[in-house]
Amino acid sequence: MALSDGKDVHSGGLQGRLYASVHPAETGARPAYVLLHGIGVSHRYLARLHQELAKEADVYSFDLPGFGKASKPGRQVQVEEFAAFVSAVLAESGVHNYVPVGHSMGTQFAVQLALQEPGRVDGVVLMGPVVETSRKSVGRQAMALTRDSMFSESLTSNAIVFSDYFRAGPRWYLTELPVMMEYPLEERLAEVTQPVLVLRGTKDPIARRPWCVNLAEVARQGTMAEILGQGHVFQHTAPETAAQAISGWVRAVNGFDVAA
Repeated sequence: MALSDGKDVHSGGLQGRLYASVHPAETGARPAYVLLHGIGVSHRYLARLHQELAKEADVYSFDLPGFGKASKPGRQVQVEEFAAFVSAVLAESGVHNYVPVGHSMGTQFAVQLALQEPGRVDGVVLMGPVVETSRKSVGRQAMALTRDSMFSESLTSNAIVFSDYFRAGPRWYLTELPVMMEYPLEERLAEVTQPVLVLRGTKDPIARRPWCVNLAEVARQGTMAEILGQGHVFQHTAPETAAQAISGWVRAVNGFDVAA
């Protein structure tokens, strides 16, 4: 599944692709969500959530540099650089305040955005956050990903994820894998001053419950919630439930009228 009407975007020598669903007449009255995918994949596994959130908000999704339809950089890109790229593209697009919604490695970008742009980020949503501090092993992560794909995901979510992996290719995936593994999410999250929602599927073997509870406690204004019966890619398998959890939380902490 893919969104239509994407456009190429550039900043800092990097190229990505932006997909926007905007309600110009109501800009400023609604929250703006920025959906950030994880390693190896693209906006496609976030498309259903994008469409659900777009019923009540402005929504922006990315193919980040090197992934999806975006060209591959000639070097390794750090989390801070991905965040700076997103921030610059959003500023160029006239997006002043927003809530980053990251999934898997995308949670690292979301946290970094909150730290780099405290005046623009109204809150942070971390879906299936990685990498658990006590399990920073590529082997363990690979085993958890295998269990998730075999026992917790739908055929369509697996098809999207693995076809995106194929498109990214092993060379680029392995180039960025150390970046994901080394990012100190727990440490950086403790510095975030904005409200944080940690969201996981109850069947997710990658973002396990104790890890997510701990992250919510580490955050200065943290909340943890779960999507019943879902795995790591719950935003694809249960998009309506995920959207309701996110929009309800944003309404509670930021006072947006998302029911308009």
